[in-house]
Amino acid sequence: MFLYKSHVTLMAYIPIQGVNHYYEWITATGADGPSGKPVMVFVHGWGGSARYWESTARSIAPTFDCLLYDLRGFGRSNHIAPDIAAIASYELETYATDLAALLDALGLQRVYLNAHSAGASIAVFFLNLYPERVERAILTCSGIFEYDKRAFETFYLFGGYVVKFRPRWLYGLPLMDRLFMQRFLHRPLPSTISRAFLNDFLMADYAAALGTIYTCVSQRAAEIMPQEFAQITVPTLLIAGDRDIIIPAKLGQRAAALNPQIEYIVMPQTAHFPMLEDATTYLHHLQRFLKVESLQPA
Repeated sequence: MFLYKSHVTLMAYIPIQGVNHYYEWITATGADGPSGKPVMVFVHGWGGSARYWESTARSIAPTFDCLLYDLRGFGRSNHIAPDIAAIASYELETYATDLAALLDALGLQRVYLNAHSAGASIAVFFLNLYPERVERAILTCSGIFEYDKRAFETFYLFGGYVVKFRPRWLYGLPLMDRLFMQRFLHRPLPSTISRAFLNDFLMADYAAALGTIYTCVSQRAAEIMPQEFAQITVPTLLIAGDRDIIIPAKLGQRAAALNPQIEYIVMPQTAHFPMLEDATTYLHHLQRFLKVESLQPA
């Protein structure tokens, strides 16, 4: 048990489809599970873990019981047995069913959902597969790519190289965390956060890291994601950073234009992590959309 100000984090593992999934509760009361407040589930993006959602969760813990977990193959859920790895699927839909199984295991029927980047793509599938299980959803840094064969093949080549060559000693190099995060940010983050990002990236399971590159950015995804965004029936807020070069804001605008259920917001002077780069503004948008009392950075 680790105490953060008035909020308590309870951490554990639970087996989901053959893989031990790390999860944690961040609550205001320290309850061993939901305390009776509405539950918000956080889904992280590619190469990361639930660690980067912790500050947001602590900020909303007075209003929500917050469930954070690490996706299969990432963060502290990165240990996949060889027999499971041999048959594992890294399609976005399978990660959505992982989430459904996690909620079932924890006895959660209906939740709020806040998902980021690749995690937001997983969340879109979850919203359409299990709409009855979500009250409202926030998608942070998400959108629709147009298929470009040459650009995608170049991305696969570069991505495959990056995933393959991740020596652990990179973590010990001075300023490596800042160099690693530079492409993702417009505003710098504290070194402790950047180093956690770098560590998660270096420790991610090889097959999961490579497999999700091919499923998140693919011809199939470019063709199917417009249909998925158009089918969402759950009230959804899509937040983009105006300086994001990973998933440019125009891609989010393209997705939101397909569905009146999706409200679209662009946050100025932020890039791929607006919830960390400008927490006050991000929480203000959540407060209004969720119709709750004032949310302040923890």
